[in-house]
Amino acid sequence: MTDSKLSLVERGAEAAAKATPQPVLLRMRGLSDRAIAWAFITPTIVLLLAINIFPLFWAIYLSFTNFRANRPNAVAESVGLKNYERVLTDPDIWQAMQTTAHFVFWTILLQTLIGFSLAYLIDRKFRGHAFWTTIILIPMMLSPAVVGNFWRFLYQPQIGLFAYVVSFLTGIPTANIEMLGNVSLAPWAIVIVDTWMWTPYVMLICLAGLRSIPDYIYEAAEVDRASPLRQFWSITLPMVLPFIMLAVLFRGIENFKMFDMVNLLTGGGPGSTTEVASITLKRQAFESWRTGYSSAFAIILFVAVFGLANIYVKALNRVKQR
Repeated sequence: MTDSKLSLVERGAEAAAKATPQPVLLRMRGLSDRAIAWAFITPTIVLLLAINIFPLFWAIYLSFTNFRANRPNAVAESVGLKNYERVLTDPDIWQAMQTTAHFVFWTILLQTLIGFSLAYLIDRKFRGHAFWTTIILIPMMLSPAVVGNFWRFLYQPQIGLFAYVVSFLTGIPTANIEMLGNVSLAPWAIVIVDTWMWTPYVMLICLAGLRSIPDYIYEAAEVDRASPLRQFWSITLPMVLPFIMLAVLFRGIENFKMFDMVNLLTGGGPGSTTEVASITLKRQAFESWRTGYSSAFAIILFVAVFGLANIYVKALNRVKQR
């Protein structure tokens, strides 16, 4: 570092010291580096505890009571494990869990296949690949509210572009193409929107994995006269597999608690065809006002996601160690 840069740093430090109140400066001079670090991060930790940890413990407490949010002055009585028993024996809850599982499975499958395929093509570094990468990333940059309203307009049977495209390809009248109102098509309408929006996210993670593979491995494979298909199965796929699994983990957790997109597109309808677990939770908590019951349901969902994610992370670590 040159003398001019040193003098600039010294002047900055001197200005900061002068701006610090004298009592604070005297106290800080007697503190160690660790104490100063804790002094800076403690407010953030307290804020995170207040926002995340306290609501969790409060929900656990409410799950053992008959508390209702629309009766805040009523005395909450303890009901033991009855709320958990009711949740686990409620057929509507299990139907919502099946709908959620269907949504999570198909979105992750499509996003992984399409995302990895796009990443593999972009990794070829063809002419204009940077431009097309930017274009592909646009959906994930949009707000879910914007995407939901945008696709709701596209799905309109009379004026929506989606209906006109399907009608042009199949000959079916546009009035008969009711994606959001049809019991069979509504779940797939949500799958299509979520896949369109979040496939670029999976593509980015897969592209990072492809770019991390050293070139000398492919050069050695070419010396051994390995075919491109052999290189893909023996080098590319095994080395990018941890990145694919990481993308699946992130998207699985997000899709398991999906709410905004489903609420904007169908609101859980028609009927309860697209009523995922988060929609059921919202209805129990803020429409039926069964706060204790919905708290128990929320805790069960949390334990399920945490347990499955923990098992998955252990499998991911084993794959990384190979």
